[in-house]
Amino acid sequence: MGINLNSLDKSTWETHRFDKIASSISERIEPAESKIDRYIGLEHLEAESIHIKRFGTKSDVKGQKLKCYAGDIIFGKRRAYQRKAALVTEEAICSAHAFVLRANSDVIDPKLFPFFLHSDQFMDRAIDISVGGLSPTINWGTLKEEEFLLPPKAQQAELAELLWAMDEVVEGKNLILKRIDTFYERVLLDFFKADSKYKKLELGKLVNIKSGDSPSAFEFTTKENGYPFYKVKDLNASVKYQDYAKEWVKPIHSKVIFKGSVIFPKRGAAIMTNKVRITLEDCHVDTNTMALFVYDQEILSNEYLYYFLYFKKLYKIADTSQIPQINNVHINPYPIHLPPLSIQKIFVNQLNEILGVREKNMINISSSKALQNSIINQVFS
Repeated sequence: MGINLNSLDKSTWETHRFDKIASSISERIEPAESKIDRYIGLEHLEAESIHIKRFGTKSDVKGQKLKCYAGDIIFGKRRAYQRKAALVTEEAICSAHAFVLRANSDVIDPKLFPFFLHSDQFMDRAIDISVGGLSPTINWGTLKEEEFLLPPKAQQAELAELLWAMDEVVEGKNLILKRIDTFYERVLLDFFKADSKYKKLELGKLVNIKSGDSPSAFEFTTKENGYPFYKVKDLNASVKYQDYAKEWVKPIHSKVIFKGSVIFPKRGAAIMTNKVRITLEDCHVDTNTMALFVYDQEILSNEYLYYFLYFKKLYKIADTSQIPQINNVHINPYPIHLPPLSIQKIFVNQLNEILGVREKNMINISSSKALQNSIINQVFS
């Protein structure tokens, strides 16, 4: 590789209008009349990823859409701050809330184009020119006139080779992550399929059930002087532990949720997300959150309870007749097969080891992705 990223000479680079860099393809299609079944909506695109890994079908949508071809880029023109721009790998139907962009190979190497779109230079500009309130949108008439500095074509090929090599590293680690997750779910399934051989008890006889309180019940304070106050929307994206808070309150000791409690949403659409978590410290939670704490850790461990509730998916027992909700009426009679504590510990340790490997892989992915983004922004800055 002949490019030194630390001392890129941009003296020979040229500025181009965006409509010279790429075209906006507006070929219309009626999904119901098309032989193409694959549909790509903005909901199928992942933020900050050039890959499309989820798809819908034409039966999911009504009305005219756009048609896209292999090599095109789908870029979300609504809510550009979500940073959604991904490479199409085969003919498909596309959301009309996106631009279908096709690189002009005379100006930019098509292999480099998706990385250019994910540069801060392009994305920040896209956000700046978006118009509207709740759903800011980019107009092609504005975007096409924006100008960007690009390297010479010969240099572009080298840069594209470097960035695709980096992408291959990231995707390889994503594949490992997917395999870890599959193994994790398999271990859960195999264990709980066979747990009926153990004695069965009602969950309410084993746990202390607490619901949270309204923010108005507390006096808010600093992290140093208070307990974390978790709202349902704060339940983080980690697999197991709840260790992230935005607010802290002075404790009301009769209402404290103890360290090690299993917490989860008890009301609203959040129930369906299966966000079961274990608290890492004493805390308080809001009224839309429920907490379970085991009376006797020699009979049932909180960690085993976590895996049980995560696997069973609490939304399956929720009352969904109106607003989804779970309360004591659902939890108290819920049956749990109870293996000996020694078996619980073996099972928990096995799953903890899997999650430990997963966490290391996640850190590796984040590091690789950060390096990739750094390279992109070194080039297109």
